[in-house]
Amino acid sequence: MTFAIHGLAVSRGIAIGRAVVVASSRMEVVHYFIRPEQIESEIERARSARNAVIDELRRLQEDMPKDAPGELDALLDVHLMLLQDEALAEAIRHWISDRLYNAEWALTTQLEIVSRQFDEMDDEYLRERKADLEQVVERILWHMKGAASPVAAPVAARAGTGADGAADTPLVLVAQDLSPADMLQFKSKVFAGFVTAVGGKTSHTAIVARSMDIPAVVGARAASQLIRQDDWIIIDGNEGVVIVDPTPMILAEYGFRQRQSELERERLSRLRYTPSITLDGQKVELLANIEQPGDGPAAVRAGAVGVGLFRTEFLFMGRSGNLPGEEEQYRAYREAIDGMQGMPVTIRTLDVGADKPLDKAQPKDYYLNPALGLRAIRWSLADTAMFRTQLRAILRAAAHGQIHLLFPMLAHRSEIEQTLAQLHQAQGELDARGVAYGKVKIGAMIEIPAAALTVRTFLRYFDFLSIGTNDLIQYTLAIDRADEAVAHLYDPLHPAVLRLIAEVIAAADAAGKSVSVCGEMAGDAGMTRLLLGLGLRSFSMHPAQILAIKQEILRADTGKLRPWAQAVVNSDSPGELLAP
Repeated sequence: MTFAIHGLAVSRGIAIGRAVVVASSRMEVVHYFIRPEQIESEIERARSARNAVIDELRRLQEDMPKDAPGELDALLDVHLMLLQDEALAEAIRHWISDRLYNAEWALTTQLEIVSRQFDEMDDEYLRERKADLEQVVERILWHMKGAASPVAAPVAARAGTGADGAADTPLVLVAQDLSPADMLQFKSKVFAGFVTAVGGKTSHTAIVARSMDIPAVVGARAASQLIRQDDWIIIDGNEGVVIVDPTPMILAEYGFRQRQSELERERLSRLRYTPSITLDGQKVELLANIEQPGDGPAAVRAGAVGVGLFRTEFLFMGRSGNLPGEEEQYRAYREAIDGMQGMPVTIRTLDVGADKPLDKAQPKDYYLNPALGLRAIRWSLADTAMFRTQLRAILRAAAHGQIHLLFPMLAHRSEIEQTLAQLHQAQGELDARGVAYGKVKIGAMIEIPAAALTVRTFLRYFDFLSIGTNDLIQYTLAIDRADEAVAHLYDPLHPAVLRLIAEVIAAADAAGKSVSVCGEMAGDAGMTRLLLGLGLRSFSMHPAQILAIKQEILRADTGKLRPWAQAVVNSDSPGELLAP
């Protein structure tokens, strides 16, 4: 019987094939108390398993195929960083020595505690990193049990062979979740698509699927229970739908869509080196959002003309209070610059805070509302030594290429003045040491309604602006889109949101300063013509989205779009007018 399972569309395209269903990697953990004389041997058991996983991941990195996506190597680095986190090791020792928990119980107890911290994070991307910690702990547990990850065996057994024994039968993978290490167990061309029961748009499975350009649906919660081994399924990565046991008519329809999608991908690939210019001659800048210093080459291959947002949070996460020093940060920023081959790199200063625990000393209930608490620039201004360390590293890296320095979550003029004072002090500290540094353009994120409404004040201080639409929508509508009870109210087309965006673009244009959009709206092809009509000439997005946005730009006439875009913004129901 044909039925559909709904999830999140994270990587476009259509895949049709036989299901390879892998069991949940969750394993039952036995909880028991040990005797005091067993403490050292139990600690050693946990340490040995952790070291075995570290060795395994390092071997996977060394043996990684040359054509593997760069994101996989970076994500394995994240897992290695978590494994080598001494705070995790110390917590496990505590549960074993103080509570006499067996090693498995100690591991899962600490996982539950840290998972709650991740759940309270406001930033969706960082909240998704809880899955990385879960995958690391699961891998340690499997090693302690003396077994391989449950993903590896079914993949190895089924790779290249369908239920009917035909080597060319397309296969699609259905799993509870997939770690970067699991995904390296098979070659990138074995599976036509992925379906996972958990995950979000910024989960690692989603990131890798986009980088491999493979159709994927995540968050399809019932998939691993309802889909059986060898079922024919269709993955619609455009709509976030998985169709199980499709009828011949449905198969034919999606087969046609699949061929059309493949032709579209081929057409888009030809646009890689085409200048991004509208029909009426308007040049439009297409930039990439990156998370890791090594992401630059992938952005260049995608056709980006620069980095519009380099999130620096990963350099600071999982350090158990031992934050990266100036030299380590300098090398990371230098790597990002070198990877972009002379094109500009926009580096956003640290956007973490109360909801992203760098300081373990505060009690769990210290912050009542993380979304409105000490985060982003507020955190940096509260720890000026840490802030200036980052600023000095960025300034030093600017001696080697174009850097645009971006400050997040500013709202007050006093914050702007304090931030610029810290920048000038960092420059003075480098002068005093006789260390070379470069000039940077300075910019502000517009992601709070107060900033959008006072944008002319911002324009007096900054060289450029970047509109963070994700947070701007959240704060304008008082909606947490990760909260399923209210996520349906998260609306990029709400009149208030569009009017704030339009006002910021118009004010920047009048002041002769550049403005970009770096939130999800920038990579949504359905929004491209509206943003062009409002005067936007700089978009920053995931590299995989660049060519689809470029196609919309090449087909657009901004002169004709301008009056229509204004009508959309002025409407009480913008969604009804979105198609001009």
